[in-house]
Amino acid sequence: MTQSLRVILVPLVFGLGLAACASPERGPAVPNDLYLQAGVPGLEDVRYFIDDDPQPFVDDAIEAYRREVAYRNGGTVKPATNPPKDLPANPNLPPARFLAISGGGDNGAFGAGLLVGWTARGDRPEFKVVTGVSTGALTAPFAFLGPDYDDELREVYTTISAEDVLRERPFLDIVFGDSAADNGPLWETIARYADEEMLRRIAEEYDKGRLLLIATTNLDAQRPIVWNIGKIAKSGHPDALNLFHAVLVASAAIPGAFPPVMIDVEANGETYQEMHVDGGAISQVFLYPPSLNIEEIAEQYHVAERRKRELYLIRNARLDPEWGNIERRIFTIAGRAISSLIQSQGLGDLYRIYLAAKRDDIDYNLAHIPESFEAEREEEFDTVYMNELFDVGYAMALEGYPWEKYPPDYNPDDGE
Repeated sequence: MTQSLRVILVPLVFGLGLAACASPERGPAVPNDLYLQAGVPGLEDVRYFIDDDPQPFVDDAIEAYRREVAYRNGGTVKPATNPPKDLPANPNLPPARFLAISGGGDNGAFGAGLLVGWTARGDRPEFKVVTGVSTGALTAPFAFLGPDYDDELREVYTTISAEDVLRERPFLDIVFGDSAADNGPLWETIARYADEEMLRRIAEEYDKGRLLLIATTNLDAQRPIVWNIGKIAKSGHPDALNLFHAVLVASAAIPGAFPPVMIDVEANGETYQEMHVDGGAISQVFLYPPSLNIEEIAEQYHVAERRKRELYLIRNARLDPEWGNIERRIFTIAGRAISSLIQSQGLGDLYRIYLAAKRDDIDYNLAHIPESFEAEREEEFDTVYMNELFDVGYAMALEGYPWEKYPPDYNPDDGE
């Protein structure tokens, strides 16, 4: 989420006074008591309600480990036994490297540039797990598939413009509709890059024990949903590609600015419809639920061999406050307040992830847009602005990115 938030306020304010007016139709929402039972027909096991029941997430992570060991040893995955599972130790496994990419709208050009510059430097690693939120969700599939997709990643963040993302709606459509802009162009842009070949490649990497995870927000339930894209790709379901597109669009659907993505689900034999929006409505970046303790899980499943773990976290934003001369007008005041709230939330996410990483002995590495970057955009998804930001990320990575080991304004001598 970025300055696009300005457009959120128009439908929000008018909606307060026109709640009784007609609005776009939708199917029935999943009742609260059936929330955990809801699933996409034929693809019920491809997502996690991680704030409610993290066990399915743990089970899939364990099976990913089994697939990785089998792949590294040139064998096949043995059938799982009932818990506790004795998982094979493998001293030959490389470090488990995690990449978490945050939201940030067109600021995603920074993370894209950093990844492509990292490739050019020659020491970009392969990541066992890649997670993405909002613009980070759009970057994540390219990052997951590695340098082979650098050209496409560069193209997305240096050549697209606002016309490739949104169409402005007439005033009355904004007042009585579900968003200030139509994101049909974004659907088309995503479909152009996220094609059957990309899905096939993601399935191949899933077989090797790697995970690609995208977060959306279930607005009805006010809960985060994490989608296992590799599992969707591997399913062979005829709607797998459509669901892949829907998840990517939903994760970037800024509430009020873009239409929500409606996803049909079933629960207890009945058909319902969930409303999904930007994963950043819950968190700007994620790795795994803080309630999960990796060391405890390793002991539970009898993993004797420990491996080195590294986290690389890309925050597509500056971390310092950005001063502005705010007009005394309702929209600018409210927009600035919401922007400040999102900025604060993003900083909180960095601390939350740091604490979990410290507990689980994961090497923490943070990248963000430097304070020295002061270019201003003429409009949202300003191609000139995005190219400048891409070049900053690229240059910093090519020189050897100075990854920060702690969240901002944290002095380890004060608390360790």
